[in-house]
Amino acid sequence: MRRLSRTILALGTAALTALAATTVAGPAGAADPAYDVLVFSKTAGFRHDSIPAGITAIRELGAANNFTVTATEDSGVFTTANLARYRAIVFLSTTGDVLNDAQQAAVETYIRGGGGYVGVHSAADTEYNWPFYGQLVGAWFASHPAIQQAKVRVEDRAHAATAHLPQTWTRTDEWYNYQTNARSTAHVLASLDESSYSGGGMGADHPHAWCKTLDGGRSFYTGGGHTIESYSDPAFRAHLLGGIRYAAGRTRADCRPEVGYTALYNGSTTGWTQAGPGGFSNTDATLSSSGGLGMYWYNTKQFTSYSLKLDWKLTGDDNSGVVVGFPATTDPQAALDKGYEVQIDATDTPDKTTGSVYGVQAADIAARDAALNPPGEWNTYELLVEGQRLQVFLNGVRINDFTNTNSARSLAGYVGIQNHGDADHVSFRNIRIKDLGGTTPPGNPRTGRVTGLAGKCLDINGAGTADGTKIQLWSCNGQANQVWSIDGQVWRNPNSNKCLGTAGGGTGNGTKVQLSTCNGSGGQNWAAQSNGSVRNPQSNRCLDVSGNNSADGTQVQIWDCNGQANQRWTLP
Repeated sequence: MRRLSRTILALGTAALTALAATTVAGPAGAADPAYDVLVFSKTAGFRHDSIPAGITAIRELGAANNFTVTATEDSGVFTTANLARYRAIVFLSTTGDVLNDAQQAAVETYIRGGGGYVGVHSAADTEYNWPFYGQLVGAWFASHPAIQQAKVRVEDRAHAATAHLPQTWTRTDEWYNYQTNARSTAHVLASLDESSYSGGGMGADHPHAWCKTLDGGRSFYTGGGHTIESYSDPAFRAHLLGGIRYAAGRTRADCRPEVGYTALYNGSTTGWTQAGPGGFSNTDATLSSSGGLGMYWYNTKQFTSYSLKLDWKLTGDDNSGVVVGFPATTDPQAALDKGYEVQIDATDTPDKTTGSVYGVQAADIAARDAALNPPGEWNTYELLVEGQRLQVFLNGVRINDFTNTNSARSLAGYVGIQNHGDADHVSFRNIRIKDLGGTTPPGNPRTGRVTGLAGKCLDINGAGTADGTKIQLWSCNGQANQVWSIDGQVWRNPNSNKCLGTAGGGTGNGTKVQLSTCNGSGGQNWAAQSNGSVRNPQSNRCLDVSGNNSADGTQVQIWDCNGQANQRWTLP
């Protein structure tokens, strides 16, 4: 941040201090605002002898962190009215078919309406005939080898369930193989190193713990927790507590699926250079600032259209930022003049506080406040740059949408992080980037057919021209309803002079794609990716052929990006 003085109101500082005192990253800090958790441990198959130890551990965590625990094996508690009492429900090593149809419906209503779910160990060995539960838990159990020691790779060290862990977590447990890989629909927090133990069955990518969202609800699952000893292990207890706090909405995280990113920093500083005074220490794969005003920048490559993600944490009323779009320089001020800074500062004016494009455009403050973790906890930024458009996501929530119109400045260029001054302490982890590529520059349209699954074409049903006309897959026939003019991120059908868009501007999985009057909204933006997929930046979901069905007339929709054949397209 550039400024001559810092304006801090005593009232704002007091409010920030109070907030920091009520929300913590681990079991050692002050408790969250009080809430209730339901722990359910009914089994209709194998029964784990660790269940009593698990209940005791969760009760103890609750007593230390201001949540109460109701433990039960009575399926009758799963009614809409009763579930409304709880911020989160924990399925603790459940097995088999434990809920009837009405109880399942109550759980689905609860989750979609904003409730939280925690699945522990054999929660993945539960309710195989309930499709929603498969979505909720993320993957079903397949098999396991004998109990043994293994290495867990911690991929996300910002989530409250894993922020306290080292990059490699060595422990003893029963290690599950799963029927499917959760990575395509969930955000993987930790995975197993199959070379460190015997009996792994998923290969190099073996997710072990993950989180996800379903409509308004939150889900966390960990494969750990088979052994009685797990529940007296401080690291595992903190892991479990972080999952409960996330599910209960007491801490925020970016739990969108994440694939295709390249690490710029995850412990190694190769390619990084300091500009200006001060700098960053590098310990435990964490960069921590000192002195300034300076900037640590990645000098190996410039980026044009990209998704930059990074995790950051403040200790108090501190100041820093992420700088993008600048030319190579040894002068941090020049970088700020030529590019843009996305601010990190809890207490400044709206255009100079966390989430703002510094001095140019404030964040949506209400959305920012709802998504922000306080000092002492980690946050995750995504800076999504597509041409001269910058969208800022905080813990998975879009809080700013800015378009550069200043010809003297750019969003394309190098990226860096700021060390602001002696009094400002900020840490960064896991800086990674996805080069989006493939987007046609505005003003240079290309026109022709778009082909997808089974070589069939993106087609307007019945050559219709009305708003809401279905977009579908159809055998290519060379007709005008299969022609698209792609200009930047806008896909227009010349025959109807209307655009490809999501129904009602929707962003959820399964939202239908339809023909709409061109209006420049986020639902009508489409960015081609290097793997052949086409992403809608507003929803961060991909253009998808419903059900992977290649029959003529199959509806095209948006769905979580997974790289499968029904999401790969060939453009003109």
